Amino acid sequence: MNILTEAEKAAGWKLLFDGQTTHGWRNFHQDTITGWEARDGTLATPGKQGDIISEKQFSNFELTLEWNLSSQGNSGIFFYVQDNPQYGAIWHTGPEFQLIDDFNYPKPLNEKQHTGANYDMQAPVKLTAKKPGEWNQTRILVDKGHVEHWLNGEKVVAYNFDSPEWQQQLAASKFATHDYAKVRRGHLALQDHGDPVAFRNIKIREL
Repeated sequence: MNILTEAEKAAGWKLLFDGQTTHGWRNFHQDTITGWEARDGTLATPGKQGDIISEKQFSNFELTLEWNLSSQGNSGIFFYVQDNPQYGAIWHTGPEFQLIDDFNYPKPLNEKQHTGANYDMQAPVKLTAKKPGEWNQTRILVDKGHVEHWLNGEKVVAYNFDSPEWQQQLAASKFATHDYAKVRRGHLALQDHGDPVAFRNIKIREL
């Protein structure tokens, strides 16, 4: 766990979490990280501690990671996040791979709020999340405007920032008044939506 095989190293994969420390991550708008910890090989928060972002920024990449969400929990994985004081939240600039308890969430969910969605933009074509307490695997591919969301081995969302369809969806979303995905290089972010969540095996390969 939290290691790279020789084949992965040869293919250009890098670990973004060493399994023992929080090195490489910090709180949004902060220089250090608090409220999150390396625990039992996971990068975890009990909730209500704030979002964290990667120290490094990325443009075109393939990201894989595993996550475990609490019952009725909500979280997300973001990219292209701009850590600028003018932006008050990670979602103002960064697209989101939604993580949520599809089985027990206490409020009704629309199709663009289920796990795997590009939150409030594209709904997943199918629901493949495992139940809370079980580990799920996410893969995000971002290559020259083309984005794919994979959940537990199945592609559930695909979109292109340059397509007319995506631009129309953006105009109709809550992100229309923000600089959402306008800068195609930025930080990764793990969302603390107030619920316990843990991540592990966070790996990235720049394209």
